[in-house]
Amino acid sequence: MPVLPGAEPYRHEGGEVGVLLCHGFTGSPQSLRPWAQYLAEQGLTVSLPLLPGHGTRWEDMALTGWQDWYAEVDRELRALRRRCAKVFVVGLSMGGALALRLAAKQGVGVEGVIVVNPANKVHGLSAYALPVARHVVRTTKGISSDIAKQDVLEKGYDRVPLHSAHSLRTFLRLVDGELPQVTQPLLLLHSVQDHVVPPADSARILGRVSSTDVTEILLEQSYHVATLDHDADRIFEESYAFIARIAPSVGKEGTAVGG
Repeated sequence: MPVLPGAEPYRHEGGEVGVLLCHGFTGSPQSLRPWAQYLAEQGLTVSLPLLPGHGTRWEDMALTGWQDWYAEVDRELRALRRRCAKVFVVGLSMGGALALRLAAKQGVGVEGVIVVNPANKVHGLSAYALPVARHVVRTTKGISSDIAKQDVLEKGYDRVPLHSAHSLRTFLRLVDGELPQVTQPLLLLHSVQDHVVPPADSARILGRVSSTDVTEILLEQSYHVATLDHDADRIFEESYAFIARIAPSVGKEGTAVGG
């Protein structure tokens, strides 16, 4: 199936510091493209892949699971590490969980982690019914476009395949158990009002990682897809400042920017 317009992956060859951006469940690179382009403009090497089953139609996603999504970002991380001296992993929602698992599994291969409204659990009574319900009902309503800003839409599916939701639940439980293995500097930004992922998920993550360099920032004007919302510029600027602090060589062709 052809990729939806705007949902294409994005890559940019910059300096010796690389950033891997991971989009969310049923979403696409469109939700992170402005962020990726901002980081590219600062001279970073950027990779924003399209996760398998995403960016086309929900029927394609129903044939995929967490192993497929994680394998894609793991492959992209390894490619960035061959190209760059230092690599950061970044993610929105489920993409945050993907980024945290990369950090947990790759150790020194990841310089730092930045997550926005990271998912840690599939909530609600319906989550416990997924193992059975997915064999009876194919989909449920979508979760895309939780954005406070008027006339801004996320390029995501309007239906959630229950097979994929069950796989997501399994994955998030796996990542939760691996959080103590995350030791890298962590920047976590989360919305005060989020209709998809509750603040409890961020609190859980902050309480379980082993990172000692941790920064938490509250986003007061945005909903779940904060990277397309009122706080987007702040996310972009704070993330670059975090990267530049951890990796002072950031910039075009590895030259320092801003001292």
